[in-house]
Amino acid sequence: MARVVNAFSIDVEDYFQVAALAPAVPRESWPTREYRVERNTEIILNLLAERGIRGTFFILGWCAERSPGLVRRIASQGHEIACHGFSHQLIYTQTEAEFREEARRAKQFLEDTIGAPVTGYRAASFSITKQSLWALDALIDLGFEYDSSVFPIRHDRYGIPGASRDIGPIAAPSGRTIVEFPMSAASFGGVRVPVSGGGYFRLLPYAVTRAGLRQINERTGQPFTFYLHPWEVDPAQPRLKVGLLSRFRHYNNLHKCEARLRRLLGEFSFSTMRDVLETRGLLKPRSSTQPSAALAAHA
Repeated sequence: MARVVNAFSIDVEDYFQVAALAPAVPRESWPTREYRVERNTEIILNLLAERGIRGTFFILGWCAERSPGLVRRIASQGHEIACHGFSHQLIYTQTEAEFREEARRAKQFLEDTIGAPVTGYRAASFSITKQSLWALDALIDLGFEYDSSVFPIRHDRYGIPGASRDIGPIAAPSGRTIVEFPMSAASFGGVRVPVSGGGYFRLLPYAVTRAGLRQINERTGQPFTFYLHPWEVDPAQPRLKVGLLSRFRHYNNLHKCEARLRRLLGEFSFSTMRDVLETRGLLKPRSSTQPSAALAAHA
């Protein structure tokens, strides 16, 4: 059986922009915080370069406007640039007009910076839920071709329990469709367990993540999507005073994350999200961007 090629993704945001830390970090204080996202993103870029892996970088507009050089470096190394919105607000706390304007602003800046279309979107904290499915229509209107925001699990902040775990079209309220690359969840004893990366990658034993990802590849033949944030390879980041649960979710095992990531990159095959979707016939190849020969060989 050919080895399945999976999607590797990075949500480019800084440590102080995480929703779990929001009670301790007023948004107006962001410009005064120590800015660490460039250094941490470079760590991940170097790891990917060592392995010859290209990934998808969902970049927050707030960071892109402060670091256009970083955006250009990511693109110049062959990675896909995608959109993570502008100010990391949960979609279901925004009006539709606010959401549209933030997504438009971020997308436009990224496209102007790299001189190429930006076709992928991921919501802050996966906040496309049953209450905010209207955001899919906005994404379609703005010219996005795929979304990667739906987490088919139950969670206190996000998730659509019972949503499909398979990649494919998802219907917006208008009846139109957009391709959805959902976050990955395995099934252990009939219970869906998130194994897509991020906090789950740090908090769960590595063996659980690896078993879950192998299950997705081997039992279903489906690719998974893996995600991480640059701040997750930064154990020296400033500590903020937050509640016990948020402190556990954000800081636990930061010191282990980079080594685990190196191991993961050696055990699974990865490419960009767009490459995976094009190779599987879910997106039309762009004239300027064709799936790599290595990826096509695994299809």
